[in-house]
Amino acid sequence: MLLALLLLALPGLRAAEGETMADRSLRRIVDRQRDLLAEAAKQGDKLDQEAFRTQAQSIAHDYELLLRNNPNFATAYAAYGYWLGKVGMAKEAAAMLLKANQLDPNIPLVKNQLGNHLAEDGKPLQAAPYFIAAIKLAPNEPLYHYQLGTLLVEARNEFLKSGEWSRATLDQAMHHAFHRAAELAPDRFEFAYRYAESFYDLERPDWDAALKAWSALEEKAPTTIERQTMRLHAANICLKLGKRDHAKALLATVDEAGLQGQKQKLIAQLAETPKKD
Repeated sequence: MLLALLLLALPGLRAAEGETMADRSLRRIVDRQRDLLAEAAKQGDKLDQEAFRTQAQSIAHDYELLLRNNPNFATAYAAYGYWLGKVGMAKEAAAMLLKANQLDPNIPLVKNQLGNHLAEDGKPLQAAPYFIAAIKLAPNEPLYHYQLGTLLVEARNEFLKSGEWSRATLDQAMHHAFHRAAELAPDRFEFAYRYAESFYDLERPDWDAALKAWSALEEKAPTTIERQTMRLHAANICLKLGKRDHAKALLATVDEAGLQGQKQKLIAQLAETPKKD
């Protein structure tokens, strides 16, 4: 997915008739790295590490040659930075991405990847502006919204300690980010799930809206156990709203063996929940 976004950043790679020789070279390299990564994922634990290392070095060599001949090719620096990150060379990857950003400050994927590197390096306050910049450049890319939401919730304490964010502002930005990601990618179940889950992260959640989110998600769930998992979440929300009868009815439909532990915890809560409906 990220490689596809990177290719879209280069106009020449969107129209074959407009490709330069450098564009074609980059396309070939990116195709090679995509195939290599796909094959590595397919082989899993059976991966021939030496063969992978040899091919990875060959790809790196091709990038170095391309950049030597085209020192101002921003998208090539971005693609190389992405590749270096995938093979565990984070410091070198960040350097390439910074060079790409210097040459062309309007590549959203570069902003996003720089944000990722800073977040992984324990610098969430520095990462946030890059994620926000990526969203401004590509407001309809769901991944960027999702990653901003993830950063805000995972590093909440650091944002609050900085004094630059209030809890209300942080919650609003985080919740909106997950909501927008789910809206933009309705077929991405994990985005919709994280949006529904984000109600739990709010200081002052709208439980009625949360119940609607989990109920809608149940309709999208592809398997029985996933649908029943959504029902457990909905039952939990019903308990928070004091809807005991609704919660009880939902719990009665959960019969998957792997969910019985969670079900019993909610049944115990049911006995302690005052009825409001």
